[in-house]
Amino acid sequence: MNILTEQELHNLAMNHVGKELESQGFEFIAVNSQLKRHPQFVCVDKATNTLHFVLVTVFNYPNNPEDYDAIWIETFKEHAVKLKAKVLYAGVGIANALDYEKPVTKNEDYIINYNGIKEIS
Repeated sequence: MNILTEQELHNLAMNHVGKELESQGFEFIAVNSQLKRHPQFVCVDKATNTLHFVLVTVFNYPNNPEDYDAIWIETFKEHAVKLKAKVLYAGVGIANALDYEKPVTKNEDYIINYNGIKEIS
């Protein structure tokens, strides 16, 4: 059984969010897929020419991807204000499709619990 590492789960979440950002017309300035390094994406909304810091966090079942650490987010908001940027948050839940209680493995399907990118104001 090849259980996905924390970094591999994080990469799955990053790919999912990155595709959404692309489809919304964002232009990537920087991408950081290293665990515990934030923001994951620094991008510009081409329509408004606005800088965005996108924070991606992956959660294993049964943790709720909507439950982010408000104090942690505040530090990014302060930094973003200085740079006239917006902070976006994307929580991504990932679970084994056959049994939510089992870890996600390389050779089994998984389910994504994702409610989109949210602006933190």
